Amino acid sequence: MTHPRIFIDGEAGTTGLQIRARLEGRGDLELLTIDPARRKDPEARRELLNAADVAVLCLHDDVAREAVAMIENPATRVLDASSAHRTAKGWAYGFPELTLCSRDEIRAARFVSNPGCYATGAVALLRPLTDAGLLPPDFPVSVQGFSGYSGGGRALVDANEGRGEHPMAGPFKSYALSLTHKHQPEIARHGGLNHAPLFTPHVGGWRQGMLVQIPLHLGALGVGAGELHAALAARYDGERFVRVMPFEGGKPTDPILDPQALNGTNELELFVFASPGGEHALLVSRLDNLGKGASGAAVQNLDVMLGLEGEGHDYRVPEGA
Repeated sequence: MTHPRIFIDGEAGTTGLQIRARLEGRGDLELLTIDPARRKDPEARRELLNAADVAVLCLHDDVAREAVAMIENPATRVLDASSAHRTAKGWAYGFPELTLCSRDEIRAARFVSNPGCYATGAVALLRPLTDAGLLPPDFPVSVQGFSGYSGGGRALVDANEGRGEHPMAGPFKSYALSLTHKHQPEIARHGGLNHAPLFTPHVGGWRQGMLVQIPLHLGALGVGAGELHAALAARYDGERFVRVMPFEGGKPTDPILDPQALNGTNELELFVFASPGGEHALLVSRLDNLGKGASGAAVQNLDVMLGLEGEGHDYRVPEGA
């Protein structure tokens, strides 16, 4: 029996290593591997890209575009984990749970772009609300992100784990102070907004796990926090990996949200909190930036593309990986 052939271009990076760890041991796929000595050989990469049924790109944006240009085999499909194609025409957005049509679009697409980690947390909260008319597309939205340092890639991981130097190494840093970030166009497009949100990301001294928060003035919206929660619950009802947490009148059941609680999983939790008087709401998403924010989502998208999502894989990182 012939199994789908998968080539991970960039498997030595943080995302590539995590994708491979999730795929190793799968008897329903064949992993193509490049000779380490030829990893930077364009012809070796070209050969494997064109031999694969699905090429998974774990590369910097410019190199990902170059890899797509190398593919001449019309049967090779592409799953791009970079940010190069997340708003590009002709690319399906790889968030299967986002809309009622998302799975069908991913399943039918030749080109699929894996979402960004911050963007996953933001659009999961925003899109059901803009679709339901509860959040106008022109509403001024602010998004706050708090991520473990693995979101910065290998250089930042090495810096925080004693293997190198980097200006962002340390227990907690704010960045993107120019108020520009590559996830903003993605959040606007797939969150249903007409304008890029004000986005303030932060990186902490933990390895992985993230929170994404969206504060809202409910008086300016003219809706209640319960309505926001109901729209989220309706959109993700029955989903396996996206859970809308109980509303409890908008009161937190735990005074602290640990960004690391979902590490190693492909899960995404969504919360709605409200001030005692109902004037304000805080929407929060919690996920593993290496899981549903990157590698876990990529493997889930791969299965959707290949019609294997119903096989019951949980997309966790195997113990010891």
